[in-house]
Amino acid sequence: MNRRFNTWGPGLLIIGALAIVSPQTMQAQQATPPQGKAPGAQGRQTASQMQPQIYSFSLKEAIDYAAKNSARVKNALLDYQIQEQTNRGITSQALPQIDGSAGLTDYFKIPTSVVPGASFPAFVPGTPNPKLVPLAFGTKYSSNAGITLKQVLFDGQVFVGLQARQTSLDYYRKNQELTEQNLRANINKVYYQLLLSRTQIALIDANIGRTQELLHNTTELFKNGFAERLDVDKATVQLTNLQSGKVQTLYNIDNGYLGLKVLMGMPIRDSLVLTDTLTYDMVREGVLADDYKYTDRRDYQLLQINKKLNEFDISRYKKMYIPTASLTANYAETGYGIDFGDITGGHYWYPSSYVGLNINVPIFDGFNKSANIRKSKLVLQQTQNNLEAMQITIDNDVKDAQLKFGAALASLDYEKKNMDLAGSVYDQTRKKFEQGLGSNTEITSAQTDLVQAQNNYFNALYNAVSAKIDYQNAIGKL
Repeated sequence: MNRRFNTWGPGLLIIGALAIVSPQTMQAQQATPPQGKAPGAQGRQTASQMQPQIYSFSLKEAIDYAAKNSARVKNALLDYQIQEQTNRGITSQALPQIDGSAGLTDYFKIPTSVVPGASFPAFVPGTPNPKLVPLAFGTKYSSNAGITLKQVLFDGQVFVGLQARQTSLDYYRKNQELTEQNLRANINKVYYQLLLSRTQIALIDANIGRTQELLHNTTELFKNGFAERLDVDKATVQLTNLQSGKVQTLYNIDNGYLGLKVLMGMPIRDSLVLTDTLTYDMVREGVLADDYKYTDRRDYQLLQINKKLNEFDISRYKKMYIPTASLTANYAETGYGIDFGDITGGHYWYPSSYVGLNINVPIFDGFNKSANIRKSKLVLQQTQNNLEAMQITIDNDVKDAQLKFGAALASLDYEKKNMDLAGSVYDQTRKKFEQGLGSNTEITSAQTDLVQAQNNYFNALYNAVSAKIDYQNAIGKL
């Protein structure tokens, strides 16, 4: 893509859009850091009460900071911890379940039972028994206390769940690693782009200095009648364009720092100083190898783990055809009393206990288990298809990154030579102009060509480092 360096790439524009606040000044971003690292937690202070910190980070330190402070990474870690607690719940199904119970009942009116009168002898001799006889059975107070033990002896679903616990943790751990990898790729690109901007500002200042010198010399020549007013105006326009371009570039750099902070999870009020460097030779380091493994890609590893979980799902439904067995044991005591003291005194308490074996044999469920098994097999086939598609995607990513990096390096070489040549042409043209052998139009054109060559070089340098990052990401080595 052909673009000027001071027009930030799409990724950085998106990042900048995440942090729509007034940009800090360039001087604040590059302030000298204090001794030691800034403290982390600030308690419950508000943003206005917390003192801004200054961080001085290499690329690795920036990535390490992001791994601890990025909301996405922290949430991925929380997903892992949530699964750990889910696993504890799965494990609990295979452990004994113990419940205690206690109760006290006060019958304001003792329940009445009715029995046939023929079951009892005549209450008054010679008098026929009533048809129904009401009788109040029980005591005013009754109480009970007991403990129940339940233990699963065999349940296929529970055992499959136990087997799948580690695989479930692996899934969320791999998802966390994938989140960190994507974060690393974005931080790499933004970090290097900001490093390049530092050198770009230095070149802009050098161009401004040359143009100011040119304007001064042209003005002196005009005063002495050796130049026209038009020459002075052209030099003034050049200087103004460079100064205006510097202002826009500084704004873009400040906005880039805001975007990097958002990626890292750093408070916007804090200042960030980048300590690494990026050179032409550093970009060219490393050889693109043709050998790579699909399993080095974390997204591919995540699909493989997902496939294992699909297989566990099928096994779980198949185990539902197998009978389940559980053990139940109970011990309880029940107390009765006409007065409340009979309960508290413990004189009328009677124990009871039992042990039971429960076996549940599935017979027919309307083909529900069969439908679940078939559905799980179809999901497994989808995952297998995704794995095969992922292999094609990885091949494409690697090949595309190789081609892009190769083209970027070739373009970088051309743009570097062109920038050096444009600088030489400008120097020679300026000398001719100062000696009165050249025109203002020539030096203006040479200055314009030099600025354009510099912008093209920085574009090519960033495209090369970006392509290199994409390649490392494509082979799973970032």
